[in-house]
This record gives sequence, C-alpha cells and structure tokens, in this order.
Amino acid sequence: MEFCVEDSTDVQVLIEDHRIVFSCKNPDGVEFYNEIEFYAKVNCKDSQDKRSGRSITCFVRKWKEKVAWPRLTKEDIKPVWLSVDFDNWRDWEGEEEVELAQVEHYAELLKKVSTKGPPPAMDDLDDDSDSADATST
Repeated sequence: MEFCVEDSTDVQVLIEDHRIVFSCKNPDGVEFYNEIEFYAKVNCKDSQDKRSGRSITCFVRKWKEKVAWPRLTKEDIKPVWLSVDFDNWRDWEGEEEVELAQVEHYAELLKKVSTKGPPPAMDDLDDDSDSADATST
C-alpha cells in the first residue's frame, strides 16, 4: 500500500494482524489519518513501511501467502480513495508457469556461459605503445 503525502512529518504506521493504522501531517500541518481493516489476517511481524519524500509505502505480507483475496478491505464496499497499483500487480494464475520459464531462461544462460571455449590469446596486443612511451622521454 502506498499513502501519497509529500514531505510528510509525524508519520506513524501501525500494522496489526487485522488492520493498519496510518497517520501523518503534510507541510501545511494538515493531519491525515486512515484505518483499514484487512480482508483477512496478515503477518504483522513480517510487514514493514518505508518513507520517501513523496509517499509512505507499506509492505504487508498476508498470513496465507498463496491465497488470493477478492479485495484488500474487510468491507465489501471499496473506498473511493483506494485504487490498484497495476505496476505492482501480481497475477496468481499462471505464476508457476512464469517462474518455470524464468528458471529455464537462466539455465540456458548458464549453459551458454559454461560452454564457451578457452579465453582468447593475448599475444596479439601491440607492445609498440609501451616502447614509444619509453623512447619519447
């Protein structure tokens, strides 16, 4: 989750098993407060937050990792201010196929690297530059 508040101060993030509580102030002193009840239990001990100049990003790990949630919040109604960040979207279906394709790709790369021949001979380098430097001084 990302809370977009530029140059925030007094940032407080509390991640509990079933909710997150967020509060901060913007440069004008306006206070922001948000409390979200999660759809299901999260692993609060393995969750964290990171602050940058433009936002506060919260990394929340679900208790059951391979189980897709139909939504983030416990309530069936989506808040108007909540939106999906498609840059960080993870599609649960077909994920194993993608991971398998990545493993195969890396295996091919390793095979190419390991099947190369001996290193090239370095005897074709020109030594004239060294001798020219020595004669010019």
